[in-house]
Amino acid sequence: MNHGTPHHHSHTEAMLSVEDALDRILSFFAPLEPIRVPIAAAGGLVISEDVVSHINVPPMDNSAMDGYAIQSASAAAATERAPVTLPVVGKLAAGDLPDTPVGPGSAIRIMTGAPVPPGADAIVPFEDTDEVDRRKSGLSLSEISIRVPASPGANVRGAGRDFTAGQKVLSSGTLVGPAQVGLLASLGHATVSVHRRPTVAVLSTGDELTEPGLPLPGGHIYDSNGAALAAAVTEAGGVPRQLGTARDDIESVTAKIDEGLDSDMLITSAGVSKGDFDMVKDVLTSRGSMQFWSVRMRPAKPLAFGLLEAGDGSGRAVPHLGLPGNPVSALVAFEMFGRAAIASMLGREPAARPRLRAVLTDPIHNYDGRRVYARVVVTKRGSTYYACLTGDQSSNLLTSMASANGLAICPEDAEVREAGDEVEVIMLRWPPELN
Repeated sequence: MNHGTPHHHSHTEAMLSVEDALDRILSFFAPLEPIRVPIAAAGGLVISEDVVSHINVPPMDNSAMDGYAIQSASAAAATERAPVTLPVVGKLAAGDLPDTPVGPGSAIRIMTGAPVPPGADAIVPFEDTDEVDRRKSGLSLSEISIRVPASPGANVRGAGRDFTAGQKVLSSGTLVGPAQVGLLASLGHATVSVHRRPTVAVLSTGDELTEPGLPLPGGHIYDSNGAALAAAVTEAGGVPRQLGTARDDIESVTAKIDEGLDSDMLITSAGVSKGDFDMVKDVLTSRGSMQFWSVRMRPAKPLAFGLLEAGDGSGRAVPHLGLPGNPVSALVAFEMFGRAAIASMLGREPAARPRLRAVLTDPIHNYDGRRVYARVVVTKRGSTYYACLTGDQSSNLLTSMASANGLAICPEDAEVREAGDEVEVIMLRWPPELN
């Protein structure tokens, strides 16, 4: 919060574009060290080494159908009118190992997934035989009549068809989803090496803040940033550590920041603008190398970024992202900068937000040459998207963010985008009615 009057610095601070600020921030992040996790826990994480198969999958030729394993030559001439009848010399279920070979003029009953017996080169699906008729009329299944011609390789899944021993199956840098987990399991891997999730400490500062769940003293407000940013960290793939709130005094801020320095990143909200009471600035500057920026965006103009020395004497530097105090500003700044930093530590791109072009139903005014991210509700009529402002756009009003499904952009160089103009919208949520 900006208490009191701003200090007037003799030098005017350069305004950074959103892209410049993001580039500067991301230059300090890299994928975190790899850890081994159970494969089912690897979803959303990035593989940190190539995965090579040590086996053929499938390990043996197997049947794609329930039916009969034969030598295709035995039934090459079979037709509906002149079926070929063969003796059935055995039966194979999935998981059995074949012990009886199939010779010319014989058949073995086989289930889907069972290994193809030696000698056989085709599977005849039971629908192409008289099995059902035999069962109905109580005839013996010791022989079977085949009603369609068989060709070599029919309904046989070849050994190693999915992949062969020595083949690279997943590359380092692959994002793991359910299919990748299945692939790892099919190789026999119970664990996989991935870049670990970053722990992100979240701290709110301000004398006026009370933590949710406690009685609210006069003149106080509940801290919404701590919980909102923790939820945003989780959504971005990080593990939040809520440090609670710090008062605007050196001891309190110092103690809380020290508590967060064993994390991979520290996010604070408030205390980074040009106010008199910005203790956070002083503490951060004494703890490491901090830069305080004005970013050419609305909301969320004041931003701090830097490296703090971890308190454990290791010389490790903890990146710190200082967000504005207003709740909407804090969330928009996290959206633009925090998500990308967490993704970088995970070794992946941030989950893409869909973008679309929508027709404004209300004007967006740009007073001072900043890029405006206006909170909007996007709806669809026919094939056209419309963006309607979510009421008052003041950055302290969380309702404007909670009801929004997107951020409509008014570029830096435009003083206004009028109702009826088409604008780009970053979608924060994709409601089903837009499909």
